[in-house]
Amino acid sequence: MKREYFILAVIATLSYGCCKCDCDKLMKDSISTDIVSIPTDAEGKNNLPQITFEKLTHKFGEINQGDVVSCIFKFKNPGGSDLVITSASASCGCTVPEVPKLPIAPGDEGEIKVRFDSGGKEGAVKKEIVVVTNCIPNTTSLHVQAMINKPLTK
Repeated sequence: MKREYFILAVIATLSYGCCKCDCDKLMKDSISTDIVSIPTDAEGKNNLPQITFEKLTHKFGEINQGDVVSCIFKFKNPGGSDLVITSASASCGCTVPEVPKLPIAPGDEGEIKVRFDSGGKEGAVKKEIVVVTNCIPNTTSLHVQAMINKPLTK
C-alpha cells in the first residue's frame, strides 16, 4: 500500500513540475501588449473607423407563428477612416441580415436590415446577429426578440 502512495506522490510531483515548466515557457514566449498601438494622425487623433448603433436590440413584440418581419439597425461611423463591414451572420437560418457592400466614410451613416422568419417557432425567441468590421473591437452583437404566438388548432 505504501508503494502505491509513493508512486502516486512521484507522479503528482512530476506532473506539477512539467506543467510549471510549460507555463513558464508560455509566459516567456507570449507577446507583450506594450507593443500594441492604435494608429493616430500628426495631431494624435485616432484614425480608426468606429461603429455606433442607435440600438443593439430590436423587439418585434408579439407576432404570429409564420410571420416574416424585418427591422433596421441604423449606425454611424464617427471614426477617422472608412468603415467596412466584412460580414454579418445570424445564430440561425431564420434570421437574415443585409449589410452595406460599400465602405462607410467617416461621419456617414448606414443601416443593416434584418429579416426574421418565425415559421416553426413559438414562445419567447431571441436571435443574435454578429457583425464583423474593420473596427477595434471587430465584432458587435445585435439582437432581435419576439414573442411568437402559436396558432390555435381545431
